[in-house]
Amino acid sequence: MEIVEEQVPVTANRDDRFVASVMARCQQDKGLAARLRRADNPATEYQSWELLAAWGIDLERDAQRLPFATVAAAIARAKVGANGSLTLGRAIAACYDDGNQSDQAKTRLRRLLACDELAELCRLLRPVLTLVESRVGKPLDYARLLRQLRRFTIADQAVKAQWAQEFYGRKVDAGEAV
Repeated sequence: MEIVEEQVPVTANRDDRFVASVMARCQQDKGLAARLRRADNPATEYQSWELLAAWGIDLERDAQRLPFATVAAAIARAKVGANGSLTLGRAIAACYDDGNQSDQAKTRLRRLLACDELAELCRLLRPVLTLVESRVGKPLDYARLLRQLRRFTIADQAVKAQWAQEFYGRKVDAGEAV
């Protein structure tokens, strides 16, 4: 399996390259895109392992595998051609007319902030990412989300604080990403 890294600067980090590669591969290979759409379901996640293994991801370690599988599935479902700039917190607020004042939006955010384990977080993100894809016209910053998920096991409070700050309106610079 060839890893596609087109249109990504050589200086880009692994997360940026992975996101760009998944986007390009999904546009070229509809079969792969269909398999990746199921990558965040524990029963069918194995269908993404060929791609993940090609990226050197340790399939036996949840902390390595789950962030990549979750983001790959979200990209495949969203059918986007380029990484966006919308952060997760802002995206959740944008799903509702009242924005960050919406009780439903606050409930969704609180549920993510209550997660202590990566597996639970990734499971709960699936419907949130599907909601964002269906209601918000702008694509997420998938590379930033991937970085946050990869750091969750070692800096969960920092990641949660970022999501809360994004949601409640404090501007978070890209350089502040965990």
